[in-house]
Amino acid sequence: MSPSKIPTDRKRGYIVPIGGAEDKEGQSHVLRKFLDVSGGEGARIVIIPTASTMEDTGRRYEKLFKKLGADEAKALPFQTRDDANKKEWLDYIDRANGIFITGGNQLRLTTILGGTLVARAIRRANAHGVTVGGTSAGAAILSEHMIAYGAEGHTPHAGAVTLVPGFGLSNRIMVDQHFRQRDRLGRLLTALAYNPFAVGVGLDEDTAAFIDPERKLTVVGAGALTIVDTSELTHSSIAEAKEGRPVCMTNVRLHVLIEGGTFDLETRRAAAAER
Repeated sequence: MSPSKIPTDRKRGYIVPIGGAEDKEGQSHVLRKFLDVSGGEGARIVIIPTASTMEDTGRRYEKLFKKLGADEAKALPFQTRDDANKKEWLDYIDRANGIFITGGNQLRLTTILGGTLVARAIRRANAHGVTVGGTSAGAAILSEHMIAYGAEGHTPHAGAVTLVPGFGLSNRIMVDQHFRQRDRLGRLLTALAYNPFAVGVGLDEDTAAFIDPERKLTVVGAGALTIVDTSELTHSSIAEAKEGRPVCMTNVRLHVLIEGGTFDLETRRAAAAER
């Protein structure tokens, strides 16, 4: 899936992948920033808890966003593909200032919502200026290519990752979450060996990438964000490597950014936070 066309009089909304386990009890820095770029106090936030099998996930985020100042926070518990056709729920998406997709199992998101009116409505909303973000599984689904699952470890291996279509808000990034905590550098490298066009974004827990309408990424949160840039890749052995064998990749650029650090997805330039 590719991003929806932006109307001539609009700017695309923020895209906000979060690495999972974001702070919900303290300052809630990441969620507060998400609300800010969605319009701040008075914003209408739609929550999509489909990835989770826990019944209270949607209600919990409703309470969190209302506590942070949202005028309205409404969870839409899509559980079947038929649910994705409910007009009253689609109307909520059309009226939202921000759309937040919770964590859980990202394959529930693809199998229940992939190719539905909901997925189209989310792409259309973002193209019209609505902020769309997600945590953990909800972060993985945002891009055109989604990492469904894969092996842990530092080294890329042939067959170490399985890719499926995401919601397609951006074709410029490929997201992996719980990055440092679950040792996922190898699987992100493997994914980029298949598709060197995209920029790899590895998000630690309680850490987010706020991608603005000009495609500039800014890090918010307590952890680090790892950028893997394969735009100048000179060699990859992925086509010849046998299943399970390590993959050779040369001239890969890697950046580790913390709070306030930026990366321009157009120019591929990274910058540390200003003091």
